[in-house]
Amino acid sequence: MKIYLLAFTFALTISVFSSESEMPNTNAQTMLLVHKTPTCGCCKKWIKHLEMSGMNTTTKNHESLEEIKATYNIKPEYRSCHTGVSVDGYIFEGHIPSQYITQFLSEDHPNAIGLSVPGMPVGSPGMEIGNRFMPYDVLILYKDGTSRVFAEVRKN
Repeated sequence: MKIYLLAFTFALTISVFSSESEMPNTNAQTMLLVHKTPTCGCCKKWIKHLEMSGMNTTTKNHESLEEIKATYNIKPEYRSCHTGVSVDGYIFEGHIPSQYITQFLSEDHPNAIGLSVPGMPVGSPGMEIGNRFMPYDVLILYKDGTSRVFAEVRKN
């Protein structure tokens, strides 16, 4: 029985590594803890967007996110309805498309704390309402409280 179990485990491990190497642009190693309120529907949709992109997420519900925003030094003008935190401690505030999270994490950004899509722009991931769309920017946030545009999203 032990030999069978060992052989099965080895075969499964080989299978997993083989399938991962055949999948370019996978986000399987990207893990985010998403802080949100229990009843927010758009947060759930954003999490689904991340998971459909191959990211691993866990959630933590809070009655209020003020303490989370303060803990991660997210200024009020950069806030949205949820805060994702990577295993490296980077924050991802609001309805950021998954490809920008992947891009950010693959690059070196000295003095950055993460990315933000302030507010809740219609048409951003999790904020889809029919074919409506509002152009928005993905901002990179820095430790000194400043920001700059990381990406311009002008179409769906």
